[in-house]
Amino acid sequence: MSMLRTLATALTVALSLTGGMALAQQGPLRIEITDGVIEPLPFAAPTFIDQGGAGQAASDITRVVAADLAGTGLFREIPSSAFISQVSGFDAPVAYNDWKAINAQALIVGAVTAQGDRITVKFRLFDIFSGQQLGEGLQFAGTRGTWRRMAHKVADAVYARITGEGPYFDSRVVYVQESGPKDARQKRIAVMDYDGANVQYLTDASSIVLAPRFSPDGSQILFTSYASGFPRIYLMNTANLSVRALDQQPGTMTFAPRFAPDGRKVVFSLEQGGNSDLYELDTQSGQRRQLTNSPAIEAGASYSPDGSQIVFDSDRTGSSQIYVMPAGGGEARRISAGSGRYNTPVWSPRGDLIAFTKQDGGRFHIGVMRTDGSEERLLTSSFLDEGPTWAPNGRVLMFTREGAGAGGQAALYSVDISGRNLKQVPTQGPASDPAWSPLLP
Repeated sequence: MSMLRTLATALTVALSLTGGMALAQQGPLRIEITDGVIEPLPFAAPTFIDQGGAGQAASDITRVVAADLAGTGLFREIPSSAFISQVSGFDAPVAYNDWKAINAQALIVGAVTAQGDRITVKFRLFDIFSGQQLGEGLQFAGTRGTWRRMAHKVADAVYARITGEGPYFDSRVVYVQESGPKDARQKRIAVMDYDGANVQYLTDASSIVLAPRFSPDGSQILFTSYASGFPRIYLMNTANLSVRALDQQPGTMTFAPRFAPDGRKVVFSLEQGGNSDLYELDTQSGQRRQLTNSPAIEAGASYSPDGSQIVFDSDRTGSSQIYVMPAGGGEARRISAGSGRYNTPVWSPRGDLIAFTKQDGGRFHIGVMRTDGSEERLLTSSFLDEGPTWAPNGRVLMFTREGAGAGGQAALYSVDISGRNLKQVPTQGPASDPAWSPLLP
């Protein structure tokens, strides 16, 4: 059973644990959800064993693993001061009763080896109440500079085994880094780990840039730039940071691009003569086709995971609402039905939900709805929340939040699809327009 069908307001989920584990009399690891309240699962993560040359890296990797898990709100780390037993070696027997006495339900045992620039990390996961190892141990290897990625991979494996869901820690986020006063912001594209570490800047601040978006394989980034004096869409190669313009049509403005699941086609908005419609472009052949033909403003398009449909926002009925149509164009059906204005719809990678921005009653919200528009739920509320992006596993959303007044700064926040665990994502100054990468290989 997959964990946390969180659109229901009251349910209890028992997690099935794979990997050949025999269940104890107490049952499998369990997370209870009642009226949106989850009791985090307590886990212990003793500092990984230094099996040679690891030094501080062993402790650093352990801390990142623990922070990843605790940061979800689904897990609670037991402090080392409460430990009765210590882990003396990677292969040492587990004193299950000692861990059970401090209410640990999961135990992560790891080891790190380093030689020259190479580092190896391995781990095992134990279910304390069943007295069994959960699945097989895993090992990751890389350079010293990639130690954080290896820590994220360990946390991903633990998360997936306990929840039955796909992981998302070993991923990156592209976004717009902002500086300067609110009425004269300078903007450049940056990329970071999902938790704000390892920031890299991909463009300078010589022109305004907006809405960067990863390709499905993470090798390219689409974005909108005002380098020409008008908004146009560009394509960046993430390996060498080379940039080329797409679909340069005289007398037009192009914006809000997003990749199709095949990584070759792009849907975007094109404004000409005061009218904005959706177009699809083949990035290799340059062939373009028009998808909508309406006097309305149509933007914010996003493909379904299978590439068969497109969701977008349009003010064809007088206020901006959410519509779904076949990916090749054709009749669109409105799916939003609540009060207020809807924008920036984004299809979940799971295919089951659509996230959106909503403006209603003087407040902005990030929300989710089923793909037919049913079961709408608002997850946030503030002066300005906008532009949701999905984590690779479809469980967490990241978005921009901006404060009121001249001093209000844009910042990145995340929230899970139950509306829980709202928190700010650390960035080096004001930031906006986040877009999550796929899970890294």
